Amino acid sequence: MRPLPLLLALGHMGLLFWLSHQPATGVGLPHPWDKAAHFLAYALLGLLLRLGLGAFRPAFLLAALYGVLDEWHQSFLPGREAFGWDLVADFLGAWVGARWGGRWGAPEAFRPWRRRPGGWLRR
Repeated sequence: MRPLPLLLALGHMGLLFWLSHQPATGVGLPHPWDKAAHFLAYALLGLLLRLGLGAFRPAFLLAALYGVLDEWHQSFLPGREAFGWDLVADFLGAWVGARWGGRWGAPEAFRPWRRRPGGWLRR
């Protein structure tokens, strides 16, 4: 478990909560850019959780659960709504981010020639 990525994930969750707590002003991202924003926000959350926790499943489940709670929270705010497609974008982003976090969390993934004794010449 790494504390810095977990602290960054908590900060990102706080930012997402603050952004979703803002009442709707009628000015927002048009479709499909709003789904891309959901995807990227939850991909970053999944990535940070994966780097912090070191395992795909808990990172993905925590990010996806936070997406459910965020959409539920938005349903109580005036002018805001919870959309199923937003939740799909949240889940996909969390999945991709948690997967990528596994690649970036393991430096050996980028240096396959160092996986075996003898280096890349023994392939």
